[in-house]
Amino acid sequence: MRQKYFILYLLIVGFLLIPYNGCQERAKVETELQSARNEADEATLGVPDANQPSPKIDFEKVVVNFGKVGPGTRASEQLKFTNTGEGVLKISKVSNCCGVVTSLEKDEYAPGESGTLRVTYNSSAQTGKFLRYIVVHSNDVINPAVRLTIKAEIVPKIACMPDRLNLLLDEENAGCDKLTIKSLDDQPFSIIGVKSTADCITADYDPAVKATEFVLDLKVHMEKLQNNQKGTIKINLTHPEGNMAYISFNVVPKYTVKSPLLIVFNCEPQKPVQRKVWIYNNYKKDFEIESATSKENIIKVINQSKINNGYQFDLEITPPEKGGNIKFTDVLSIAIKGDEKLKITCNGYYVRG
Repeated sequence: MRQKYFILYLLIVGFLLIPYNGCQERAKVETELQSARNEADEATLGVPDANQPSPKIDFEKVVVNFGKVGPGTRASEQLKFTNTGEGVLKISKVSNCCGVVTSLEKDEYAPGESGTLRVTYNSSAQTGKFLRYIVVHSNDVINPAVRLTIKAEIVPKIACMPDRLNLLLDEENAGCDKLTIKSLDDQPFSIIGVKSTADCITADYDPAVKATEFVLDLKVHMEKLQNNQKGTIKINLTHPEGNMAYISFNVVPKYTVKSPLLIVFNCEPQKPVQRKVWIYNNYKKDFEIESATSKENIIKVINQSKINNGYQFDLEITPPEKGGNIKFTDVLSIAIKGDEKLKITCNGYYVRG
């Protein structure tokens, strides 16, 4: 009985030491642990009955390292195992995890019989190191749940220059640069598709052309861009280790408010507090302030001065009567003449006591 609980203890500790990494790995490992406990209890760990021959699953290796792979590619490996016990080995389940899929030829193996577990890894678009675990459940009473480690490092095989586009609404073609797509391992490829968020950005290409580098003239549809100011360009490729390239785009806003959220602590009713805010034109163009309006009449502009590409505002914040509240809120709306209306929020917190 002691031997049973000691082996079960080692099994539990081994699972608890598994590093949790992505795809709700914690919940998955805990589920596998509970399954291992159940199988261990059913098998009554310890010395098997001499009249009941026991199977034993032995893998040639328990770590699969796919090495460096490209984003969006697939890699597979066959893991050989053998039933080195005296009973029929029955594999009840092999867990999968995000990015990893497994398959078996069959689920029962006679004593001395070998089999293979096929492990297939589908890499994501994100680069970096990949570490996952899968668990093989069987009727091996000593090791009912074998943990296999899957490793890989996702490295780019395609480079995009630039990898991000900052677009301007007041320039022709939104000031969009040409896009260079280059093979980093000198393997030629073709471009077979260009698709962007809401079709804001398109490009002409010839899928029959194969090369190690392409330069695309991107075409920006300004009306669509105004309604979709953030997005992604997805480019389909035939590169064997990089069949997809992603370039994000973002419209540079016309105006930037420095300190769009004012937080004031230890306020006292009717005791003014002064703050400064700044508004800049990111396109380096002159503009005029039409009005500045406080929603709750708590914020007052006491001075407005022109600075390079913008304005500085000196504000006076007068906390209202407390009235049992612990905080107050106000919004200052600044209207740009013939253009946008910018908002500055103020949250004030009364002094305690």
